[in-house]
Amino acid sequence: MTPPEPTLRHLHRMTDDTGLFEHAIGSLPHRSLGYCTDDAGRGLAVAVRSEEAVAEPLAERWLSFLVQAHEGDGRFRLRMGFDRRWTEDPSSDDASGRAIFGVGVVAAVSPWPHIRREARRLFELVSAFRSGFPRATAHAVVGAADLFITDERCLSARSMVEDGLMSLPRGTDDEWPWPEPRLVYGNALLPEALIAAGRALDDDVAVNEGLRLLRWLVDEETLDGHLSFVPAAGRGPGDARPAFDQQPIEAGALADACARAFIVTDDEEWLEPLRLCVRWFEGMNDAGVRMFDPETGGCFDGLEAAGANQNQGAESTIALVATLQHAAAVEGGFVSSVTRQRAARSAASS
Repeated sequence: MTPPEPTLRHLHRMTDDTGLFEHAIGSLPHRSLGYCTDDAGRGLAVAVRSEEAVAEPLAERWLSFLVQAHEGDGRFRLRMGFDRRWTEDPSSDDASGRAIFGVGVVAAVSPWPHIRREARRLFELVSAFRSGFPRATAHAVVGAADLFITDERCLSARSMVEDGLMSLPRGTDDEWPWPEPRLVYGNALLPEALIAAGRALDDDVAVNEGLRLLRWLVDEETLDGHLSFVPAAGRGPGDARPAFDQQPIEAGALADACARAFIVTDDEEWLEPLRLCVRWFEGMNDAGVRMFDPETGGCFDGLEAAGANQNQGAESTIALVATLQHAAAVEGGFVSSVTRQRAARSAASS
């Protein structure tokens, strides 16, 4: 089966002149619930990998939203209402980390110079961000690592990667190698951050630890030849499988990590789990249902025992688009812009 083409069509539908709406009612933006910083950050990463005409204006709009959301020292406001007023929601470390992830990726590889320049300026303003929350740190580390790989003069990115690498959790228990007592959400992000940081700093120990954890996670989340992700409530040792509802963010995070593992190692071991992520969206999952709408290009919000949650929110759609982008890139024999730029710089200096 040929995977569907990645498209920003639904994300374009979900964006107005202010930002990207967080939630949807079916395929329609749920305007009354407003906009969220998380989605702008994650959306930036898929926009800069797209060749669609809408990619540049979307990236510009989402980056502008993050510029306005930044409170200082790497902290971002979390939500804006449809009335264009910031809500009283407290600042979230995870949302700030996701915003920095997107800013770092854009500053590293944006094909549009003015957007890349503004992202770099914002990155310097947010580079003081540090967090005690592993996923917030991991998101920021991945974005900073991509920036440092493309520009080793960016000392603020290097510092963020170095500090983050020291605090990222690592597994020690052979019976449950995962560095947390339970799998919770966006799990593959943790090994991806170790791989990205290790690659940026030429730390083979970190890279190998990330690959070990990712390999264990793929095995843990594979059931009868397909991916069976943790439910929204998480899963610990001995918990029954399958369980629901499963979130597309898990497939997106695993695809991100496997694509990075393949780029770093050139080992085809990582292609099959990436393909399984695509197939999960296509219906090779615990409920046997397709998780995207081919008419809209949107992704359904959750896999439930009885089928799919039909709402097509921003987070889920970004996970779908990112997965399809990675699959198209590696299956087509390409490597990431980050890898190409580093290879070109190394050749020039040799």
